[in-house]
Amino acid sequence: MIEKLSKAKSKLISSLSVKKHRSENRLFVAEGIKMLQETIESNFKIKYVVYNDDKELPISSDDYEVFTTDDVGMKKISNLKSAPGVLTIIEIPDYELEISDLKSKLTMAVDDIQDPGNLGTMLRICDWFGIENLICSKNSADVYNPKVIQASMGAFLRVKIHYVDLPEFIKNYKLETGQITYGTFLEGESIYQAKLPQAALFVLGNEGNGISDEVSEFLDEKIFIPPYQRPEQHSESLNISIAAGIIASEFRRNPLPNLQ
Repeated sequence: MIEKLSKAKSKLISSLSVKKHRSENRLFVAEGIKMLQETIESNFKIKYVVYNDDKELPISSDDYEVFTTDDVGMKKISNLKSAPGVLTIIEIPDYELEISDLKSKLTMAVDDIQDPGNLGTMLRICDWFGIENLICSKNSADVYNPKVIQASMGAFLRVKIHYVDLPEFIKNYKLETGQITYGTFLEGESIYQAKLPQAALFVLGNEGNGISDEVSEFLDEKIFIPPYQRPEQHSESLNISIAAGIIASEFRRNPLPNLQ
């Protein structure tokens, strides 16, 4: 049965724009009909769907509650300037991280990344290059922030995100997998000349400060993306998500057999 969205439900959904309330309710919001369609096809569990009553909702199910609202109500609960007309409220999954499962796989990690748009784009990069897990330091942006979800274009449904004590994780990763760990720096071996294995962990740092000393201590190799122009003729650094795409591409391009 489809009901009108109540004030209580509207207040709950609006509160999910704040991390504290997402954590308390174990819920987050994805916007747009495409997000709803992809979520239905995924393993994620939908709690509610809200749509504008001026539009026809082409999808319904007995597995979740469906509510309608008007333009004013939709604007109150949407995080976008132009409300798309359909919101999906999804349960936050509980992922278990077994480091041994990362053996023979390429894995990306981020050290205190702050910008939600960058994190969402990096999820898309992982999705595109078949990287199943994204490891985040505990102080990184929240993956269920509405801006991350929107920027990921549905990649959050296919890439598992784990928040960890990153130095401790890297130490255990090396012990359990025997695989090489790489970090992106403004100096080191050129990514275009490095001998890259099929399976490894590569770490990208904070937008302003790069990789912390606590993390870099556990990394085996320093790699960087050399600029085309002379030093005085180029930007100080690349956007972190652009760098992630270049590095992931190089790992996938002509990988060597696993180096262990």
